Amino acid sequence: MPTDTLIAFAAITLPILFTLRYAFLCYVRPFREHQRCRGTGRIPYPFGLSGWRFCPRCNGTGLRLRLGRRLWNRTRRLYRD
Repeated sequence: MPTDTLIAFAAITLPILFTLRYAFLCYVRPFREHQRCRGTGRIPYPFGLSGWRFCPRCNGTGLRLRLGRRLWNRTRRLYRD
């Protein structure tokens, strides 16, 4: 198999495989760990004060809905309406 054909085959199939893998991941695990609070749901007080508070972005759950799942939910909602 020529090298050019192998490179072209890899350039076409690898993005497709990564996209399918992400779509499957959005289906199986729609939530991911929130990056700001590192999945704990708590962040420390600013300016070095002791203690913590609930993360306002994830409401203290430590989880955020993946971008792909948000797009999937919006598409389903538009189709249903």
